[in-house]
Parts: sequence; C-alpha cells; structure tokens
Amino acid sequence: MSLFGDSLDAAVQKAFTRPAPKNAGAQMRYLVKQMKGTKAVAQVLRISQRTVERYVKDEIKQPRPDLAARLEREVRKRWQPQIRARARRKAATTDGIVIDTRARMGYTAPIGSTDEARIRHLTVALPPQYAARLFDAQEAGANDQQLQRIAADALREVYFQDRGRRASDLEEVRITDIEHLEFEL
Repeated sequence: MSLFGDSLDAAVQKAFTRPAPKNAGAQMRYLVKQMKGTKAVAQVLRISQRTVERYVKDEIKQPRPDLAARLEREVRKRWQPQIRARARRKAATTDGIVIDTRARMGYTAPIGSTDEARIRHLTVALPPQYAARLFDAQEAGANDQQLQRIAADALREVYFQDRGRRASDLEEVRITDIEHLEFEL
C-alpha cells in the first residue's frame, strides 16, 4: 500500500462526475468493456475466465472479500480516464495541489539553528510544478519514498523557505512518522 500514491489517487477521484459501479456484475461488465474481453479481466483479477462470464451474466452476485477489493481497485483505476487526465493536467499547469499532513518534520540546516524534528500539522498550497512532478513520478511508477522526497522538497521551498524569502541555507527537509496525509486538487 502506497500512502502517497493512494492519497494522490483519492484527490483525483474527487473530480469524478459520476459514481463508479457498485455491484459486482456492473463492475465486471465495465472491466470487460474496458479491457475488451473476459480473458484479460480474468488475468488481472486472478480468477478463471468462466468466473468472469458468470459475474457478467449475474449468475454470481457476491464476490469473496479479497476478489471484491481487487475488483473495486481495478474499476477505480480505470474509471473516467478523461476526467482523471483533465484534473491532473489542470493541477499540473494552473491550479497546483494542496497537501494536508500531520507528520514529524525536521530539516538539515547550519549549526545553531533549531532543526530538531517535531510533529507539525501543515496545510500548504503547492505550485503547479510540484503537482506535475508528483503526478509524473507516480505515472512513471515511483515508489512511496520517491513521492515523499518530492513532497518534502515542495514543503522546503514553499513552507520552510517561503519561496526564497527566508532560510536560504536550508538543505533538506525530512518527513517521518506520517499520521495523516491528504491531497486536494
């Protein structure tokens, strides 16, 4: 489970204009249509092709909990791709992204400064270039640590250095012990 990746996905999902299908039959039919066949769906969900066909025909109505979770995850991943792309593009070019986090943050700074890490609750609007970096890295398959590094760089520039108006000698911001993380577009 990727905390940063899941939070970015949740922010983009708030832009959806229609709810995703709820029941297993509708979800399965949607996946079959998107993936152009039952064989591909069966491979992705790790079930037999016959089982997929039975869900499509509503012969099976209640999936096992693990299958239900995989099914919902795959549907959400593919739901409203144009809306998803438009929301990402808008955040990456004009609007930026808001990060709301409660975590232990510290930084590397010259001797004599109070760089000891402490719990902070920050809600900071990040400029579009950081939204673009986060989305590009996520699309390229970046892991949680890489996304966390990008978010830490953004907080260093926007919050700690106030976009170059203070703490110009601040070198690195560290984010650890994340209690809460949420992104808003």
